[in-house]
Parts: sequence; structure tokens; C-alpha cells
Amino acid sequence: MALLLEHEFKPLPADKQIETLPFLEAVAHLPPFFDCLGTPIVYSPVKADLTGNIKKIRAVYDSNPAKFKTLQNILEVEKELHGSAWPKTGATLALMWLKRGLKFILVLLQSISDGERDEDHPNLIRVNALKAYEIALKKYHGWMLQKLFTGSVYALPYKSDLLKALEKGKEVKEEESIEKIHQFLTRVTPILDAIYEMYTKMNAELSYKA
Repeated sequence: MALLLEHEFKPLPADKQIETLPFLEAVAHLPPFFDCLGTPIVYSPVKADLTGNIKKIRAVYDSNPAKFKTLQNILEVEKELHGSAWPKTGATLALMWLKRGLKFILVLLQSISDGERDEDHPNLIRVNALKAYEIALKKYHGWMLQKLFTGSVYALPYKSDLLKALEKGKEVKEEESIEKIHQFLTRVTPILDAIYEMYTKMNAELSYKA
């Protein structure tokens, strides 16, 4: 799948220490995913947020690549540096929101890959998008944002059009596209799970609403 597989994520190492630079280089290719969902008024800000958070983390990494070699290094150094302001600051906060945007993408794709659908409208992806929003983002959004997202599902593309967009316009059989989605999920899900686990262990997760 052109969009999802054009830049590979490195396998998660046994110690779950995720190298910052390869992670950022791989994840930098994912914001255009939101272009495939249409409804610019809703998904353009999400795309911009994802892109902005990647840039913030990259700026911190570039300031001292040796010190910030892994994502865990970033959290550890910033915890020491920012004191009581941490974790609501710096690259720690940027990665917190970045992982939520990635979670939305992964849950949506996993739901499609698993064949979850509205049996009366099998080519719609409302069921998949609502599940992804409920799991990844809803509890961090205020009432207005929740209403905006919930309403946006009625303007989402058909599943067939989404898959074609992910293939960058190339005509590919649905089974082939689903298999590529599965490959992508197999690579990225363990990495995202490790990031969530890191935030939990370091007590760095925040539940305030945007």
C-alpha cells in the first residue's frame, strides 16, 4: 500500500527502546492519511496537529541527537529538566498527542482489516471511524469537538475509495489492500503499544480535554 508502506518502521527491539530518528522518519509519512478521509474542516486540523507534533519532537532530537537517541531518553531528560511542568510540556506533550493521532489511524485500519462493518451499508466506514474516535480521541475532546467529529462520519469516503486513495489512485483488489493494511499494522502496533506502556510506567499520561 503506497501510502502506508512507503517508509518502513523498524521492528520493536526486545528492550522496547524506540530509536527517535527512525521513528520520526517513518511516522512523517503518515499525516497524508487524513487527506484520504475527506472532510477538511475536521481532519485537516488533525493532520496539522500530527505534523506539528512530529516537528516539535524532531526539533528536540536535533538539539542533541546523542542525548535524545530514544523516545524514552526524551521523556527522562524532559522530566528532569522541566520539573513540575512536566509532562505537559516539550516533546513529551507532543509525543503524547502524536500517539493518540496514530492510535486513531491504527484502530480505524484494524477495524477495516477485521471486517467490522454496517451490514446494511458494507461500503461505508462510519462504524470503523466511530470506533477509532471512541478509543483514541473522544475522551480528550470537549463537547464541541466531539460533536464535530461525530457529525463528520457522514461525509467520510466509501471504503473502496479510501483503499484506492491509500494506494495513491492505483486500482488494486480489496483483498490485496487489506493484506497490506495487515502488514502495516503488524509493524506499527507493537511500537505504539510500547509508547503507551512507556507513558503509563512513567506516569506521563494526561487526561485533560483539548
